[in-house]
Amino acid sequence: MTSFTLPHDLVGEGPHKVVAVHGWFADRSAYAPVRADLDTGAFQYAVVDLRGYGEARDVPGAYTTAEAAADVLALADRLGWRRFSVVGHSLGGGVAQHVAADAPDRVRRIVGISPVPASGVPMPPEQRELFASAGRSADSRRTIIDLTTGGGRPAAWLRRMVDRSFACSDAKAFRAWLDGWADHDFQARVAGSPVPALAVAGALDPALSAEVMRRTWLLAFPHGELVELPGAGHYAMDERPLELVRAVEDFLRADDGTPETEPGGPGATAPGTGGAA
Repeated sequence: MTSFTLPHDLVGEGPHKVVAVHGWFADRSAYAPVRADLDTGAFQYAVVDLRGYGEARDVPGAYTTAEAAADVLALADRLGWRRFSVVGHSLGGGVAQHVAADAPDRVRRIVGISPVPASGVPMPPEQRELFASAGRSADSRRTIIDLTTGGGRPAAWLRRMVDRSFACSDAKAFRAWLDGWADHDFQARVAGSPVPALAVAGALDPALSAEVMRRTWLLAFPHGELVELPGAGHYAMDERPLELVRAVEDFLRADDGTPETEPGGPGATAPGTGGAA
């Protein structure tokens, strides 16, 4: 597996370093609704594009959580971040768990926002066909977003989310990522993990609900916690941005806040910079 330096923005200059990973339907712009309200004095976030998305849209890969975890660790090395936390939305939550499994000594805390479980997501045939067809079909993407946000979001918002998903991703990579997050079962590797882990579930999300988190996330992580956001579905960054920021940063702040950047390392780069190798 050849690692790749993920394209990224650095947001903030705080001592607690955090990698933020997007989900299946978006690149790093998924975090745009919350960026203005992050505590940039306490945290520094590296908001990344995975392979197949955004500035990494044309980068080849296996498109798996294992590969993405290796890429996250390579980015942390490049930034000089000896220890750091990981926040991930949906498939990015699977990536966060994989990073914790691969390098538990380096990971301070992880947060999954409607996270894909480490056990994968088994689907009945008709549901799997819907998700597989979303690689090319705008109607399938709209149906998935609508279903996972409770069926009550405005039509214009649904169109915007679908349009963004096509604009920011490669169609072949998008389809390959489905197999990467739905079929990969590494639950045995995270079971009993010492890493503190928060799952944030949307009350309107029937697919990755609080009950699913209790059966997966909380069983895997002895130091696991669960927050359910009322009025949110699968896209809490858009649906409940302020409540999400509060839940995530309160959890991260429970760490002792000790700086974990290598002395003199590149982690002191000014906010808002980034790039790809």
